[in-house]
Amino acid sequence: MSSEITPIIEEPALIVTNTETSLVVADIHLGIEWDLYRSGINLPSQMGGRLERILGYILANSPDRVILLGDVKHNVPQVSWQEKDEIPRFLETLAEYTHVDIFPGNHDGGIELLFNRQKDIKVHSARGAILDGVGYFHGHTWPAPELLAASHIVTAHNHPTVRFTDAFGYSIVEPAWIRTKFNVGVLKRRFGNLDFENPAQWADPELFVMPAFNELCGGVPFNESTQKDLLGPVFSSGGIELEASGVYLLDGTKLGLLRNIRKLPHTTVRTRTGNSRRNSRSPS
Repeated sequence: MSSEITPIIEEPALIVTNTETSLVVADIHLGIEWDLYRSGINLPSQMGGRLERILGYILANSPDRVILLGDVKHNVPQVSWQEKDEIPRFLETLAEYTHVDIFPGNHDGGIELLFNRQKDIKVHSARGAILDGVGYFHGHTWPAPELLAASHIVTAHNHPTVRFTDAFGYSIVEPAWIRTKFNVGVLKRRFGNLDFENPAQWADPELFVMPAFNELCGGVPFNESTQKDLLGPVFSSGGIELEASGVYLLDGTKLGLLRNIRKLPHTTVRTRTGNSRRNSRSPS
């Protein structure tokens, strides 16, 4: 049976079906309100609403597992009092409904100490793993080489969006799904011991990049970004076919290939000398 990857319409979440059904959510950034508070922005905790949304996905789809694809927590390197209070309740509530898999991101150091380890919760390697035929990793590291034998890989970390600006300077920003392939030439240089002629080691996987679940994180407008603007070694090294990426809105609208979107009069590729995030406090 081949894997089917289906976004939940109007939501930054995936349903992956093969022999099991998995619900995938990325970049929840619990505790971001504490970080904003320290910067003078006072917002009440949004944890309850975010948990309710994910429980709604669970009740609607009855998944065998929930995959949290990195950056479950927000504050680094410290753990805020908000996270110490909210993350155990969040994770342990999810575990009452189904198995929970965490693929830690760059914000998740020490997360295994923040919940009852007797619960049905597993923390995987930051370099990812294959679950039920699909590879998963957050994206702040290179993937483990065994992921390249999967037909599909799901990653996150860049919080992809698209931004369009009219002639008066007014912009709209929408979260987006990115669907692309790896640049095999870059991967051959990185994974020199991998046999790219052997389908058991290299399946030329399709790569799905998830939008952030937490809208307070902002994101990277892919239609304005160059390779150097993107985060994580796979992206910044040119390890994906960026210009050939398909871009989709959360409502299912296919915007087309990134190279064609860049030609629209309401999008501009901005030249920069280093990585940066726009429209947000950087969660990197």
